[in-house]
Amino acid sequence: MRAITHPVRLALIEALGMEGPLTATGAAEVIGESPTTCSFHFRQLAKYGFVEQASTGPGRTRSWRLTAVGMHFSDVGGDTEARIAAGALSRTLRERSLARLQAYYETRAGYPEQWREVTGHSEFMLHVTPEELRAVDEEITAILRRFRDRIGRPELRPPDSLPVEVLLFAYPVRSPAQ
Repeated sequence: MRAITHPVRLALIEALGMEGPLTATGAAEVIGESPTTCSFHFRQLAKYGFVEQASTGPGRTRSWRLTAVGMHFSDVGGDTEARIAAGALSRTLRERSLARLQAYYETRAGYPEQWREVTGHSEFMLHVTPEELRAVDEEITAILRRFRDRIGRPELRPPDSLPVEVLLFAYPVRSPAQ
């Protein structure tokens, strides 16, 4: 978890998710870092199993791809260091996601009507047990996974598609004692 808390590494993972396989030079153009920096961080991500070489080109050119789509981690169980790392990663990911959400709302008027009609937010108040909430999460996740092949394989993306981030936050709004 500490390996991906670094902002450049998170940016690289996000860029691979949106663009598909990238070289260090291509990634540098997407995230605004140098190719050398991207190359170093790709190798670090590969060391921890987050990315792998997709192909090699002329000279030392190589492209990288994600090894998995999505991420699941928890600050429950494990040792103290793992819980601290999970908390830090969770905060970082939440801040980055909410910043992208805010940026979208600031530019939403510039999107075609068909995109404005299907984006936005939904809010539901549920009275559920932990087991029921787990089932809700599993069902939603199963629906979202139907589209995961498009991340690593841009040729599967419909021509009018855009990368869309789906955030699901589920949390109690009062403590169990109340």
